[in-house]
Amino acid sequence: MSTVPAQPAVAANPPAAPLESSAPTSPLRRVPVQGRSVARVARMLDACAELVDEIGYEALTTTLLAERAGVAIGSIYQFFPDKRAVVQALTLRNLEAYLERLSHRFETAEFGQWWDGVDAAIDEYIAMHRDVPGFRTLHFGDVVDVHLLDEDRDNNQVIAGSLTSLMRGRFGIGADIDIDFPLAIAVEISDALIKLGFRHDPSGDPRVLTEAKSLIHAYLSRYVQV
Repeated sequence: MSTVPAQPAVAANPPAAPLESSAPTSPLRRVPVQGRSVARVARMLDACAELVDEIGYEALTTTLLAERAGVAIGSIYQFFPDKRAVVQALTLRNLEAYLERLSHRFETAEFGQWWDGVDAAIDEYIAMHRDVPGFRTLHFGDVVDVHLLDEDRDNNQVIAGSLTSLMRGRFGIGADIDIDFPLAIAVEISDALIKLGFRHDPSGDPRVLTEAKSLIHAYLSRYVQV
């Protein structure tokens, strides 16, 4: 089993590596260009986020979306073929927000070990459950389709791939060191336990969330000297 050698504390923060992007089929029928259209689509996604938290994905309809967003039903279909496409667009927006938040942490925080980066990724995932409307219900789309983010990879593989790219760039971990597999497993474990924590408590059961981080730390310690 390969291990990542322990690294000295990092004084300066090098720029984060470019994030690995997924390549899903666009959920939009047409891309909004003018300011009014962009704002209208944003209202649709905001309305979608509110409604899925209130009634869930199954009860969501395009009629309800239009009413909540304050737009005509025709405006929904002007940009989206169905409710799944609206949710896909919302999920892609959430993914972009998550990666931007995490990239900012990587560029500004002082980390000693690569584990600190994983810790930050978990913290941001928990934070989005608490303060991003719709995220606690949709997560990264698995309640709708495990391939909502990417046709070829499941949603957690997309997250793990992006996280791996960030780790390699931030901590200078070479391609000869296998962190892809342990990070993929860590993403699955943390995702399941964080969801459990928010099922137990709308604010996130602190016991479950603490245990999730402890388990990930223990698992990754098999691959990294801490």
